[in-house]
Amino acid sequence: RKMSPDIEQKIRRSFAAQAMMTTLGARLVALSDGTTVIEAPILPGSRQQHGFGHAGLTFAIGDSAAGYAALSLMPEGAEVLTTEMKINLLAPAQGERLIARGRVIKPGRRLVIVQADVHALKDGVETHIALLTGTMIPV
Repeated sequence: RKMSPDIEQKIRRSFAAQAMMTTLGARLVALSDGTTVIEAPILPGSRQQHGFGHAGLTFAIGDSAAGYAALSLMPEGAEVLTTEMKINLLAPAQGERLIARGRVIKPGRRLVIVQADVHALKDGVETHIALLTGTMIPV
């Protein structure tokens, strides 16, 4: 099914209302049925002690990308909340920007299984730095 313009607007308004995403400089750059892409710069305030992007930044945009992918498949009045999310950190977050690609693995009325892959962009090359797998609950 094709995402309705109303659902797309709802998701864009919801993303814009997330103060955390604004603080991180994150942008919702792509949105379609069951998938989303969120990008965020690796700002000085988002780095850990070795200069890499902090895992909290990686988790935040991965969780949001997965959550909005789930929301894209929900009925108009529904929302979703994360009930659990596992992250595998695969490589240090080095570069200018992180790109989180969220997708729905299995939609459901009670639980939605989601994943997100996070890549770091450095000098035009993407490195896969994290895999998130989790569960969203429609509310």
